[in-house]
Amino acid sequence: MTGRPRTFDKDAVLRMAMLAFWERGYDGVSVAQVCKEAGIAAPSLYAAFGDKNALFEKACALYAEHLDEDLERDLSSPTAREAIERLLRSSAEHFSAPGQPPGCLVMGEPRLAERRGRTREMIRARLHRAAAEGELASVAEADGVAAFVDTVLAGMAALARDGADRAQLLDAARHASRAWPA
Repeated sequence: MTGRPRTFDKDAVLRMAMLAFWERGYDGVSVAQVCKEAGIAAPSLYAAFGDKNALFEKACALYAEHLDEDLERDLSSPTAREAIERLLRSSAEHFSAPGQPPGCLVMGEPRLAERRGRTREMIRARLHRAAAEGELASVAEADGVAAFVDTVLAGMAALARDGADRAQLLDAARHASRAWPA
């Protein structure tokens, strides 16, 4: 008689792997660690998710599930200024949310440059629309504001990883919002 294959909650293991990659980065996480933390054998993990890279991709997809939705919600504000203020505030809240690693998996992981590029492009597109509608003086100004916002987001994510609390991040977001072009 052969033993019955061990079953496990794939969603729970994927969430645990996502948190591990978020907290320790791709290079700081091994398949053996994930298996140990999840209480499953490596063959079960490989059968469910594939190799470490495939697990990482699935974990990042889980993380990003709501990112675009939240980004679109923030950027849909009536004015670009409100959109950026909302984006900075919601990012500060996300980077410091209780029960999760500080900062941002996407901002903290070198392997996710393409994903960061998509976020930058969404911000840039919203600001280009603001230039076309006369809220910003030009496309060049929109590009400058987009670069500034991207820099602030990266800085806030780094501050969170270094121990900044929610109040400090919201304060940084508030000050950055004041830098809107006159």
